[in-house]
Amino acid sequence: MTPSINLTNGFVNGHTLPNGTHGHSAHKTPLVQGFGTRAIHVGSEANRETGAVIPPISLSTTYKQDGVGNHKGFEYSRSGNPNRDALEKALASVEAGGAHALAFASGSATTATMIQSLGPGAHIISVNDVYGGTFRYMARVAADTQGVETTFLNLEDLTEGSEGHQSFLRALRSNTKLIWVESPTNPTLRLIDISRLASILDTHPASTPTSRPLLLVDNTFASPFYTSPLLLGADIVLHSLTKYVNGHSDVVMGALILPPKHSVVLGHLRFLQNAIGAVPSPYDCWLAQRGLKTLHLRMKAHGENALKVARALEQSPFVEEVIYPGYVPLKRAGNEKVVERAKRRYEIAKLNLSPHARRWIDSNLSGASTNLPTDVDFEYTHPPFPYSGMISFRLRSPSPSTTPSEFASLSSKLLSSLHLFTLAESLGGVESLCEVPALMTHASIPPEEREKLGITEGLVRLSVGVEEGDDLVDDLRRGLDVTFEHI
Repeated sequence: MTPSINLTNGFVNGHTLPNGTHGHSAHKTPLVQGFGTRAIHVGSEANRETGAVIPPISLSTTYKQDGVGNHKGFEYSRSGNPNRDALEKALASVEAGGAHALAFASGSATTATMIQSLGPGAHIISVNDVYGGTFRYMARVAADTQGVETTFLNLEDLTEGSEGHQSFLRALRSNTKLIWVESPTNPTLRLIDISRLASILDTHPASTPTSRPLLLVDNTFASPFYTSPLLLGADIVLHSLTKYVNGHSDVVMGALILPPKHSVVLGHLRFLQNAIGAVPSPYDCWLAQRGLKTLHLRMKAHGENALKVARALEQSPFVEEVIYPGYVPLKRAGNEKVVERAKRRYEIAKLNLSPHARRWIDSNLSGASTNLPTDVDFEYTHPPFPYSGMISFRLRSPSPSTTPSEFASLSSKLLSSLHLFTLAESLGGVESLCEVPALMTHASIPPEEREKLGITEGLVRLSVGVEEGDDLVDDLRRGLDVTFEHI
């Protein structure tokens, strides 16, 4: 049995803010109710007309008014729809600290509307290891159409006086309106200390209530289950609902969630959304809300499977490095740098854990359930814990002179050899997926920039699904054996 990880850090009933106050939600339901309870019940009240326990799909584009301006809250479906309202209510509830949510037609539409809300000539500071589509919009669309300038920084180390801390302070300008963070980042799974970043912004000499940049956290990879950025000081949370929230690879959607204090920002975003028309269909909202109801169950299964996969990959002679936030590999000769990087990720992952994930990990995790190592000292110092289902790993070089094109060939052969991991972009579905970011999701980033970020042709990204974990491990082991059998 693995010792308790004891990650609890002053949270009462799983939902008390670090300063002792409580978060708010739009539906007035006490936050002491569990995550899964809120995901299932908020926004899913039984239908008043029929008693149906699942909300009906409202496909109407327009709504009858009893008099001019006298209606039941809906006029035209671009401006509001019962299914969209229900989904937004549920999202604001499960993203702890949230009060308002806006659902969009896609994650990219969410990104575009958020950046358009900044106006012309704004400055953004973004984590440098950012999703390729976000990089493309910032560098090629917003720059051309709005004159927006983006500074891309490594924000992994923000400790007092560090190079990351100093470079961030130097990058702040009078027109800096937005700090854009992914945590974990895509695809190298770097983690950002969200509370530390918020504290720097709060205490910066140039910060005032009107000039302080907004801190946005793309929480797609962690999901609302594993991380609660609003409780850590973030101003806005972004999700590609396509991924974990929906969880079934059949919906393209995005969302923004805001705390109570940002009603003015919400109004501006809602105006832009309506004017632009970046709204999801009622059916997609219905599907996403259906997926949200099982998010807590799926995220636990994703996390436990990912731990099994991470351990198996670390033991493979064909793998150079395994990147998973909740796991520190055993220290062996030659992997000291890998272990140190893993320790930094691990510590920030603990800091960023949501209250409900902390409670689950503390009370339920055991070595028997996750195929953890048996070394007592290792378990005591860095006991592994689930942290979403995303894993990246680097293939071992067959020779010191292996070229990028040879690595690309190896990666392609491996991914084509797998049976349970489907070669496909995207992530977060119940099925396991695999891809080579340098050749697929991040191909729009210039090669020299990818190289600096470590997004090489030998880096493979896995979205670990909820199949039987042992089957996924066997699939990867067999695929690696086939890939390297003649090398």
